[in-house]
Amino acid sequence: MNIKLSHHLANISISSLPIIVMIILLGITGCATEGIGGSNYTRSQARKAHRILRGKVTGIRPVSIEGTRSGIGTMAGVALGGLGGSEIGGGIGSTAAALGGAILGGIVGQAAEQVVTKQTGIEITVELDNGDEIAIVQGADEDFRIGDRVRVIRGGGVDRVTR
Repeated sequence: MNIKLSHHLANISISSLPIIVMIILLGITGCATEGIGGSNYTRSQARKAHRILRGKVTGIRPVSIEGTRSGIGTMAGVALGGLGGSEIGGGIGSTAAALGGAILGGIVGQAAEQVVTKQTGIEITVELDNGDEIAIVQGADEDFRIGDRVRVIRGGGVDRVTR
């Protein structure tokens, strides 16, 4: 079994790896981070009826919303780690270094994806007009204050708070 990634990527040198990593991390941020604020809808949520509940904000708390694990970071890390490792040594040593680099790169890539796609959010506690109290976590794309009258929009398995 001969793993020689540099054969397929012969024009990429080790000195260009930092630039490649930056491009991949920017791609992870753009592709893997979905909008999770009150104003963000997925394509499948468009043109569907949503139930609207009304209420009053009784609590607001900043939260951290964990990053994604889409596999993009892992795959990028595997590719870059394998490429970097394959440049070390020759023969069986190069193959072992490529394998080790791919494994380590995958672990680092997954961790990088999670850090890059982590978001700041808010937990909004709402006392509904019917007396029920609910809490919804969403992206911090709107400012809410205790006592604000709000709408809770429900539909498609997603709840959101908006004005």
